[in-house]
Amino acid sequence: MMAMANEDFSLSCPAPHSAADTVQLAHGGGGRAMAQLLDNVFRPAFANPILAHQHDGAAFELSGRYAFTTDSFVVKPLFFPGGDIGKLAIYGTVNDLVMCGARPLYLSAGFILEEGLRLDTLRSIVASMREAAVHAGVQVVTGDLKVVDRGMADGIFINTAGVGHIVAPVPIEPQSVLPGDVVILSGDIGRHGVAVMAARHGFGFESDIESDSAPLVTPALALIEGGVELHCLRDLTRGGLAGALVEIAETAGIAIDVREEAIVVRDDVRSACEPLGLDPLHVVNEGCFAAFVAGKSQAGR
Repeated sequence: MMAMANEDFSLSCPAPHSAADTVQLAHGGGGRAMAQLLDNVFRPAFANPILAHQHDGAAFELSGRYAFTTDSFVVKPLFFPGGDIGKLAIYGTVNDLVMCGARPLYLSAGFILEEGLRLDTLRSIVASMREAAVHAGVQVVTGDLKVVDRGMADGIFINTAGVGHIVAPVPIEPQSVLPGDVVILSGDIGRHGVAVMAARHGFGFESDIESDSAPLVTPALALIEGGVELHCLRDLTRGGLAGALVEIAETAGIAIDVREEAIVVRDDVRSACEPLGLDPLHVVNEGCFAAFVAGKSQAGR
């Protein structure tokens, strides 16, 4: 058999990324490489007077009652329609605080980076976190950085913790839920979980479904500051709406009646869930919450 020449054929390989373009183990060693990464990527993104002290922690004055929360974020892929792991880290922590009836103030951010992670990918994630923090009205005032060997992480893991000033006049928690309360949803459900699943597995849907990832500060605080008698707030993340309702029912020792026809699920989300055998009530959300509000039967208690 005779091989024929083909001018379009080439055995050349694309140039590999240089060490200068990726995260290296040295970036986690506490020396010059780490200092350069902090100075070039993280400090410019989160610049504020508290972080500028470059100390082992953040010092600030507080008075009153405060909520404190922490969470860790692992998602694959790192970027998906409507968001990325950076936005999830900021919004997820902010939303947990506001569900406690608090106005979010300060966050910490801990990064576990995998050796070989592209620096432009890291910069995009950090920039996204900066935009999300500004949108949510919070400051990242302290953090941590570690680097692990290749294959030990999905590119990047992020841990966050947050502090918020409680502005609700009474405790907003599952134990405050009473028989006769009305459950109100802030929006449609199921979009985030479907968007991430589609990006992860390459599913093609007729319409573009984007994550609902968003800060819940404005709508939740509007209820509190508007004098609505709130007993509980819960963002519908892991376990979706169904998981949240079950947890609150068990904690409060009550039963919750669900009118499924009153729950808003977009047609494209429902169409995507059906062939996958998913129930939208169990699909993760990142920008929707349930409010337990005193019903008419409780008026004048």
